[in-house]
Amino acid sequence: MAQTVRACYLALIFIIMLLLVKGEIDVCKRGDVTVKPSHVISLGSAVNISCSLKPKQGCSWYSSFNRLILYKFDRRIKLQHGHSLSSQVSGLPLGTTLFVCKLACSSSEEVRICGAEISVGVIPEQPQNLSCIQKGERGTVACTWDRGRDTHLYTAYTLQLNGPKNLTWQKQCNDHYCDHLDLGINLTPESPDSSYIAKVTAINSLGSASSFPSTFTFVDIVKPLSPWDIRIKFVNASVSRCTLQWRDEGLVLLNRLRYRPNNSRSWNMVITTIAKGRHDLLDLKPFTEYEFQVSSRLHLYKGIWSDWSEALRIQTPEEEPTGPLDVWYMKQNIDYNRQQIFLFWKNLSVSEARGKILHYRVTLLEVAGGKATLQNITEHTSWTWVIPRTENWAVAVSAANSKGSSLPTRINITDLCGAGLLAPGQVSANSEGVDNILVTWEPPGKASSAVQEYVVEWRALHPGVGPQPPLNWLRSYPYNMSALISENIKPYICYEIRVHALSGDQGGCSSIRGDSKHKAPRSGPHINAVTEEKGSILISWDEIPAQEQMGCILHYRIYWKERDSSSQPQLCEIPYRVSPNSHPLDSLRPRVTYVLWMTALTAAGESPQGNEREFCLQGKANWSTFVAPSICIAIIMVGIFSMRYFRQKVLVLLSALRPQWCSRQIPDPANSTWAKKHPIVEEKTQLPLDRLLTDRPTSEEPEPLVISEVLHQVTPVFRHGLHLKWPGKRRGVQGHYTSEEDGASSPRALTAETGQLVDLYKVLGSRGPHTKPGSPASPSMVLPVDYLPTHEGYLPSNVDYLPSREPPITDPLEELEPQHISLSIFPSTSLHPLTSCGEKLTLDRLKMGCTSLML
Repeated sequence: MAQTVRACYLALIFIIMLLLVKGEIDVCKRGDVTVKPSHVISLGSAVNISCSLKPKQGCSWYSSFNRLILYKFDRRIKLQHGHSLSSQVSGLPLGTTLFVCKLACSSSEEVRICGAEISVGVIPEQPQNLSCIQKGERGTVACTWDRGRDTHLYTAYTLQLNGPKNLTWQKQCNDHYCDHLDLGINLTPESPDSSYIAKVTAINSLGSASSFPSTFTFVDIVKPLSPWDIRIKFVNASVSRCTLQWRDEGLVLLNRLRYRPNNSRSWNMVITTIAKGRHDLLDLKPFTEYEFQVSSRLHLYKGIWSDWSEALRIQTPEEEPTGPLDVWYMKQNIDYNRQQIFLFWKNLSVSEARGKILHYRVTLLEVAGGKATLQNITEHTSWTWVIPRTENWAVAVSAANSKGSSLPTRINITDLCGAGLLAPGQVSANSEGVDNILVTWEPPGKASSAVQEYVVEWRALHPGVGPQPPLNWLRSYPYNMSALISENIKPYICYEIRVHALSGDQGGCSSIRGDSKHKAPRSGPHINAVTEEKGSILISWDEIPAQEQMGCILHYRIYWKERDSSSQPQLCEIPYRVSPNSHPLDSLRPRVTYVLWMTALTAAGESPQGNEREFCLQGKANWSTFVAPSICIAIIMVGIFSMRYFRQKVLVLLSALRPQWCSRQIPDPANSTWAKKHPIVEEKTQLPLDRLLTDRPTSEEPEPLVISEVLHQVTPVFRHGLHLKWPGKRRGVQGHYTSEEDGASSPRALTAETGQLVDLYKVLGSRGPHTKPGSPASPSMVLPVDYLPTHEGYLPSNVDYLPSREPPITDPLEELEPQHISLSIFPSTSLHPLTSCGEKLTLDRLKMGCTSLML
């Protein structure tokens, strides 16, 4: 059965070969194409190509009808009539070129006769840089070389290795681009100093070339395998001493180690001999992720290093933090005795933290006592507290990880801007690219030598409510007058920048606003209120949202115009720092409706207008319109009142308009000291004037003074005036009482002219208790009427208008004084007869008013 299958297989192969031979014959059945000198030529050589027809394969018996055409690829290069064609071709390019011969019997049809390929190439170059290597102690020998330029022809490379004891190994490479071969043999370390010679030869149709022989020993070509199983061990969990361990081949005598932090590009290199798979490292940093690799070699001075091992990445243990924290602070007064402090500090660098920072310890100290007032632990990089303003305070901040704490950083809480002499001058902020701002300043004049350092702080402006953006700062040496800030700087954001000059516990500051890139704001301010204040208006607006400001706003513009007016609007430009949220406007006319709107400007341009508001000023006319008339009226009034006649008339008019209850009040004489010291005698007792004016013995109870009623009928009269008509100085008191006898003999002494009643009281009031009887009252001691104020129930002010027996003596000068005209709106009571008490009337029962006598 097996033989039958084998026979069938061979028969199939024979049939296939026969078909192939027949196909070859069929390809060139009309003629042949020959190439001389060869189908393979060197670059630049010429070749002869001939094409001939076989018998009876032409168009006719006449050769003139046969047209033979030679093509190079698809391009016709020669045409000839007859049974054969011949052509010499030169300048062929490197590589293979196809030539085809065709027969044309008519003008349109061409029949293929035969073709040929011509290969153009070069002689192989001598192989260079032949080297051999054996990977590992149990590997095989493999050699590599440089072929040189391409021959464009089929080239065979043969590698031959000759060893001790006439041993020879040889292997050929049939690959067109052969540049390495593996002999498949293993060299052993039995004779490590034995020499081996390797050579490679290249052969093609045009020639051959061999490399220079390469001589080497076992140690020279054996490349150890890469170390494996790398690990690291930290003694006592400390980074100060650690051991790196690995595994190697047995013949390895030399190792090299390299390691670096993951964020570094440079390596630290260590060479170690006879390490036996371990090495101690003493310079690693704590809490740092490292990368370790190891390589090996069989000999101390020669041989091939192994490939680097796979990298071992591991983080070293923690250590307690080192380095002080960079602490900064702000403070804000709450009221007269409290202030709020805001502390900020930066994260320690990896080399300073030396581990994961678990928390920060903040200690509040009172400077005077040096005693810790408060201790707080926080995981954040900021802290705030409220402290009294009366004491001096200090704060200490330290960082802690799992191994310990750093040394505390202490700062005194002072007024960072309190010393005006330390304030830097000429602060400016200019853009330096998209993410940088260059801040420059001038030293603080005479105090520049006292500056110990500068601190530049910045924070994004944040209008409205919500969490404040983070505070950033950097420190600068006292000789630097500029700083490039880039941390948390973004384009189209406005930043408040402040430069502090510090000297001990004092500081001065200056501020400015700046941005790294700007353009016109996207929207305008929104007017939220328009109020009227003293003839002007106060416009209040909401700030533009931070994301629409597109930089630092430099000015606001307020536009206004009359409603339904086609004229150009008026405008008022306001610097941002002058009025960030409101501004008064006093150039509007009253009772005119205006339309108002606002815009904002940055260094790049003006924003679109905001919302429109209508407003009408309802205030009074301008006060200046009343100044001129008021001045004129005042001048006229002064001129009028400078004339005595007009003054008198006005006083009379004002006196007439005064109500009765505004009259002066006269005290009750019954309560006077004189009345108590001089008791009144009985009714029948004579009342001489001299006895009234002399001292009388005091008694416990004053005797009532009896006054006989002399007025039986009194007719109400019209009051002509309040001013009493006193007789001249020449009359005095003697005009009424001449002697003591006259007063005692006649009870009518008190019933004299009623116009004299007031004079009597004046005389009584002007006499002292030690006045001698019979002495007349001096005119100089007569008190004016105003001495006895008018009071309800005392002397009436109009007693001098009772009927008198004598006509009043008038003085011509007194007639010029104003007359009293009673125009009171209050009813004036008539003077009734004094008969309510019978025929006896005592002063302790007598009440006198402004208009009448009353009991």
